[in-house]
Amino acid sequence: MMNSTQEIPVIAGVGQILQRLDDPREAAEPLEMMVAALKQAGEDSGATNLLKRADSIYVVRGVWGYGDSGKVIARRLEVTPTETVGTPYGGNYAHSCVIDAARRIQAKQLGVVLITGAENGRSKQQALLRGIDLVETEAPGNPDRMLAEDKKMVHEAEFARGIVSASNMYAVIESAIRSSRGETIEAGNNRISRLWADFNAVACRNPNAWIRKPYTSQEIGSASPDNPMISYPYTRLMNANPRVDMAAGLILCSLKTARNAGVDEENLVFLHSATEANDSVFASTRMDFHRSPAMRIAGGRALELAGKTISQIDHMDIYSCFPSAVQVAITELDIPEGRTLTVTGGLTFGGGPLNDYELHAIARMAEVVREDRGSTGLVTGNGGWLANHAFSILSSVPPSDGFCYENLQEKVDAIPLREAVVDWEGPVTVEAYTVSYEAGKASTGYAACLLDDGRRTWGIVRDPIVLESMTSEEFCGRRGRLDGNGMLVIQ
Repeated sequence: MMNSTQEIPVIAGVGQILQRLDDPREAAEPLEMMVAALKQAGEDSGATNLLKRADSIYVVRGVWGYGDSGKVIARRLEVTPTETVGTPYGGNYAHSCVIDAARRIQAKQLGVVLITGAENGRSKQQALLRGIDLVETEAPGNPDRMLAEDKKMVHEAEFARGIVSASNMYAVIESAIRSSRGETIEAGNNRISRLWADFNAVACRNPNAWIRKPYTSQEIGSASPDNPMISYPYTRLMNANPRVDMAAGLILCSLKTARNAGVDEENLVFLHSATEANDSVFASTRMDFHRSPAMRIAGGRALELAGKTISQIDHMDIYSCFPSAVQVAITELDIPEGRTLTVTGGLTFGGGPLNDYELHAIARMAEVVREDRGSTGLVTGNGGWLANHAFSILSSVPPSDGFCYENLQEKVDAIPLREAVVDWEGPVTVEAYTVSYEAGKASTGYAACLLDDGRRTWGIVRDPIVLESMTSEEFCGRRGRLDGNGMLVIQ
């Protein structure tokens, strides 16, 4: 092993909190849940003194009004960290917190790191329905450090047509996948329904999954009053589920620190490798909707750094906000057919607490590789509209060459992009599309359109007869005409 063996970063403790209370006024707020998750992680480590030694507290940004929540958490845990760290919005940033902490631990810049996040989407929804105002603890100020700055994720061409919903954009990507595979609409819908039923089956075995009720693929893929269509072909049971009260907490430190603190060796989970890279932040400027150069390049490199092939990975958790995100990862990572792709059940069934899902994925993966001694797990993160990507490989055995990290952005940036235009009048070809629903009825069709010179723009369809046809006939590849104001007439 390298001389830095003792500084290899390890996950020493994990905690997950699920809260289901009938009266939202009795529910713990996110800040309280974060404290509880970290205390649980301390108990899980078997060395609760680790919490008291925290040098840094990372808090993943949530849909709450806190400023520097890390400082309040520190007071409640009676610790005095040297820094608090915050994140922008984005599903990849929980993963990035773990990577950033691991790198700084290995560089001997930090000793013990606490990472946490929480959402109370279920309680907020209940309170809204009852006209109740929930009280939040004041946490003024800003974190001492931010991992990154918030970036605009909606291109002006998308915004001009009202494409501001993740469900709509990922459903557009879904149609591009179907078209690239040469599938019929029925075949594509059946395939993704089976994919999500596999995720549901894993959730039923995960003690910390939000939805543990079994569903058949037909129940998942068929619209019904309890499972309405959101963005064709995605029903509610194919969407990330943010109406959850969930929190997670992780304790990271060096191997030496963990041993000195008395953490049981069998409790340790080692980080072998991690990589990050981003595709264009705007979906409109990517060359293809159904591909991700960043996933391919960064994901492949994470495997290389760990000295593994994808077939040598025992467990996986592929970021699963929508089926299209999983399918793109399957393609870019060359994952063999039939592999189990999640340890949580995904953001629909495991639960999707906005930006915090990855903390739950990593916590659950830590539990899985502990139980399966000698095994290796791959966890992937995704932020924005399939834009920002993070990968890490974990194991219950230490790496032979220490923890390795690379950022692959330079290689991704060398790949050409597509020009996007806001308004266009003239002929186009439908590249990909979805139909958005309101109250169970088709309301608007959103179509990515290619100009004859290869540029991309967007069009909308509101004719109810055409909308109905768009859910039963393949419109990818159809010719049409835009009127200069975004209205699309399909031939």
